[in-house]
Amino acid sequence: MEWLLVLGVLVLVIPSLYLYSVAVVQTRFPTLRNKRICLLIAHPDDEAMFFAPTVLALTKPETGNHVKILCLSSGNADGLGETRKKELVKSGMMLGLRTEDDVFVVDSPDFPDGMNITWDPARISALLSSAFVPRPTNSPSAAPTATIDVLLTFDAGGVSGHPNHASLYHGARAFVRALTHGRSGWRAPVDLYTLATVPLVRKYTGGLDVLPTLALWAFRSDFKAPRDRPTSLVFLNGFGAGGLVTAWRAMTTAHRSQMLWFRYGWLGFSRYMLMNDLQLENAKSR
Repeated sequence: MEWLLVLGVLVLVIPSLYLYSVAVVQTRFPTLRNKRICLLIAHPDDEAMFFAPTVLALTKPETGNHVKILCLSSGNADGLGETRKKELVKSGMMLGLRTEDDVFVVDSPDFPDGMNITWDPARISALLSSAFVPRPTNSPSAAPTATIDVLLTFDAGGVSGHPNHASLYHGARAFVRALTHGRSGWRAPVDLYTLATVPLVRKYTGGLDVLPTLALWAFRSDFKAPRDRPTSLVFLNGFGAGGLVTAWRAMTTAHRSQMLWFRYGWLGFSRYMLMNDLQLENAKSR
């Protein structure tokens, strides 16, 4: 009977500790406000499976942010590209985007969907430049400009190891570096934040990963950095509407074509449905 008592205590204590962490993070931790933000993803459903806590946090009206999603493929490996485009728009709206026009899918032969395909970082950088630097100037004395303030994407691990995901990291870094190429003394006008890839043992521990996540956030953060440009970000979903329930609905309702049996395991156990931690790459690469 003692083990039942211990189990009962854990069932009560662990969710309570997690929800307390959610409250602290949402009210006291640094975040992004009044920013023009682009989430760069590889496939429709990346925004829900991996970035839902981030999108839900940054699209809250009180933040003043304008979040858009740029997807570089329609995920047409199984011939469902047109369906998945529509699903991405529906998911984006569920996660808080302002309008359907804030979702854009490139669907170019330069970026074919595939588990064994690496995309050219130079082509990703060129596409981002054409999208967000409409009037580039070659004058070394002119300040670099862009139509977004923040770019969000995967880190080099791509969370799942997917080469399409990892390619976005390298292309995004090339884009940010290109903004100040040949212009010493200027800071890039776009801050690049990347989603941290965690070891397998942490990936499927759900809310139990909150303590390691917060500890690493504290270790990686520069507390002297300006509050409007934090070096490390953490976003946690609560359990209800506007949090985990909404993230689940974005997958199960919007991305119905992708809901194979193993996706339910991801929804139930993946810590990425509950928490995201992101690093400012500009700061890391100085």
